[in-house]
Amino acid sequence: MSGNSRLPAQEQCPALSAVAVCKRYKNTLRPALDDFSLEVRQGEFFGLLGPNGAGKTTAIAILTGLMPPDSGTVRLMGMGYREKHHQIKQILGLVPQDIGLYDKLTARENLTFFGKLYGIKGKRLTEKIQRNLEFVSLTENAARPVATFSFGMKRRLNLAAGLLNDPQVLVLDEPCVGIDAQSRHLIHEQLRDLNRRGTTILYTTHYMEEAQELCGRLCIMDNGRPVAQGSPVALLRNSGMSTLEELFLHLTGKELRDV
Repeated sequence: MSGNSRLPAQEQCPALSAVAVCKRYKNTLRPALDDFSLEVRQGEFFGLLGPNGAGKTTAIAILTGLMPPDSGTVRLMGMGYREKHHQIKQILGLVPQDIGLYDKLTARENLTFFGKLYGIKGKRLTEKIQRNLEFVSLTENAARPVATFSFGMKRRLNLAAGLLNDPQVLVLDEPCVGIDAQSRHLIHEQLRDLNRRGTTILYTTHYMEEAQELCGRLCIMDNGRPVAQGSPVALLRNSGMSTLEELFLHLTGKELRDV
């Protein structure tokens, strides 16, 4: 779905970068992000992992321009959000953890609404909607109100909405939470296909097996900062741990993180 061209590695800027980012909410004892730095290369399938309260949600909000940092810099494809907000909007896709759909509208009406927010109109929008419905296997359900959808169907439509602008960089915040195995399998396969075609993907998840299966590199974060970064294979080899879950618990602890 993405027609991204690839430059030689030495000419490429990072797809997403954060340098020394800090963010503190009012009336909190510690910052949500504390000297947080991250680099996602163009064409990567990159995972962001962390326990509840580690700062993942804040990191995603800042990396996608939904919230400014208190300090530090964030850039997408070399562009800053303040200077190039419009240009970034054209190449960034976000699939939030919360389902952002309107239950009373049909699947097609939802995609029409979100497509117009991107500034897509007419025949071009109609073609994109049809293509994305096919992409998430919802063509036969396009005229049904979203209120009648299963949770897995809503997750898939949520993904379709995030792809309407053919993003070069796609950020997904736990897109497979609480869904059936068939929907999860479809989403995984389609995301792999997008990545093979050049789309950079930043993916947050609580599922260690999912991260190990999908991500070429990942970052484990806790207390607002990265505690380990690298490929799953390298992280396990260097730590001497046998599974990613074992390493995750070793780095972040086994205490419950109810929030």
